[in-house]
Amino acid sequence: MVDLEKIKKHKEVDALIQKGDEYLSAQGFTEHGYRHLNLVSHIASNVLERLGYGERDMELASIAGYLHDIGNVVGRHEHGISGAAIVYNILTRMGMDPVEIAVIISSIGNHEEEYGEPVNHVGAALILADKSDVHRSRIRNAEFKDAVNLDIHDRVNYAVKHSFLRVDEGKKSIDLELQIDLKISSVIDYFEIFLKRMMMCRKAADFLDCDFNLVINENKLV
Repeated sequence: MVDLEKIKKHKEVDALIQKGDEYLSAQGFTEHGYRHLNLVSHIASNVLERLGYGERDMELASIAGYLHDIGNVVGRHEHGISGAAIVYNILTRMGMDPVEIAVIISSIGNHEEEYGEPVNHVGAALILADKSDVHRSRIRNAEFKDAVNLDIHDRVNYAVKHSFLRVDEGKKSIDLELQIDLKISSVIDYFEIFLKRMMMCRKAADFLDCDFNLVINENKLV
């Protein structure tokens, strides 16, 4: 049975992930390498665990989380769709069950806010995990980390000192909790670049029969 550990040891997967992140770095994008992928993989699995899904569902979410950005090796534009095509070929050659492949590639193909929708429970968990990774550790260039006058995406990420996706099965709620240094970036800056992502998170939470809340500096905003 194909699991996350087999995926991580796959040389083709590893090469595509490394090169994809390298290409994004050359274009000035935030980190999309092992740190991001492992974190999204863990959070996606944890979301389903907290909501009472089974171990195999959790494993599929962890695989989708680890592979969701592999399409960046082709290009940033519509990387979810190109990534789904790449993953289909890899998982098919690895002998994965076709139904499980379908769940994973539909999740990857729908994880971006420009065109994606939560179409299954794995995809919904992936969306929530991916969009919740906002943090200063994603800024690549250390020499700019103390500068306030950054690109707005870098500035907002750098302003976030702590982020946590809290899932409460009893309350049927999923809260993205952020601690933001308001001296670096304002809450308005955050909404300027992340409003579409938060709306997508709301759709994903709704798919999982939960409410979504954004909490910044202990204040509930949406």
